[in-house]
Amino acid sequence: MPPQTVFTTHLPGLHRLHQGKVRDIYDLPDGLMLIVTTDRLSAFDVVLPDPIPYKGQVLTEISNFWFGKLASIVPNHLSGRDFRDFVTDPAEVPALIGRTLVVRKLKALPFEAVVRGYLSGSGWKDYQASGAICGITLPAGLRIADRLPEPIFTPATKAPLGSHDENVSFEAMSDTLGSDLAAQLRSTALALYQAAAKHAEQRGIIIADTKFEFGLDDDGRLVLIDEALTPDSSRFWPVESYAPGSSPPSFDKQYVRDYLETLVWDKKAPGPRLPAEVIARTSEKYRAALEKLTAP
Repeated sequence: MPPQTVFTTHLPGLHRLHQGKVRDIYDLPDGLMLIVTTDRLSAFDVVLPDPIPYKGQVLTEISNFWFGKLASIVPNHLSGRDFRDFVTDPAEVPALIGRTLVVRKLKALPFEAVVRGYLSGSGWKDYQASGAICGITLPAGLRIADRLPEPIFTPATKAPLGSHDENVSFEAMSDTLGSDLAAQLRSTALALYQAAAKHAEQRGIIIADTKFEFGLDDDGRLVLIDEALTPDSSRFWPVESYAPGSSPPSFDKQYVRDYLETLVWDKKAPGPRLPAEVIARTSEKYRAALEKLTAP
């Protein structure tokens, strides 16, 4: 039997700061926030009406794994506090176990730090149209799912709920953040991706691309926030079936996107209901990614 799914939360006594596509964020004292990773799933920037069993726990466990493994590259937002220090209603606790973090409140940067190691998704569409992604010219003749000569950093704006993220050039990001911070953001994101991709490939997963989010602490230091290298924020492909020239099967929500592309739908809310088989298979894929990545 799957655990209780959590689509949304309303925690008595806590002020909810924000409800994102997947996470509910609450204000806490002492410069802290409580983040609940729900079982919501978004595709094409639309939150779908059906929760995915185990999804919130899987995303939380994978993120915590990477936060620990990559801490030598950049600090992260984890506070080390237990959510039960702040959630006082015992009836709320069971649904929050395994999906709830207490993190430091930081100044979030208004860009997603996207790193691509392979040609897929919106990057493939941009390449077909212009031979470049976010102003970065790539060699001619590449196929879908081809490995890039080296990973590239392609930032995107962070869109509000219900809107679409938009790719931007590094120069446009620099105009907003300043050249020094933009350069640090790029080098940190590339270092994180390269370290994670090496680990994942040894365990049978290709990280085709991923997106990070960063914030600044009170001293202006860069800190990794939100989630890290999960099936929601990355494309995970199985090494054993990888074949450039076609879109590989995946351990991530691309499976749901592929199903949705078979429907007549304008990619606007409300999203369509998912069949039970698609829900179950998606849950299996998320759990398989966790097992592979965190295996000894």
